[in-house]
Amino acid sequence: MEEIILKIVMSEKASRLMEESNTLTFIVARDANKQKIREAIENLYNVKVESVKTLITPRGEKKAMVRLSKEYKATDIATKFGLL
Repeated sequence: MEEIILKIVMSEKASRLMEESNTLTFIVARDANKQKIREAIENLYNVKVESVKTLITPRGEKKAMVRLSKEYKATDIATKFGLL
């Protein structure tokens, strides 16, 4: 299976999204679609994903903003993996 999630993004904006809208931000494989990204996040972090939004950055990377369901907290996931 190809690697879909390349790295997590920890910028000021990503931190704000995490706190305000329960959203984690990732750099993902260019050919990954929203469904593949959703499945990868749900399996990797054992959470339920509410929505996935993607964009291509000026650097040519694909960025995914993944909103978690209300029963999960993005800050808890980030803390668990030593990101906060």
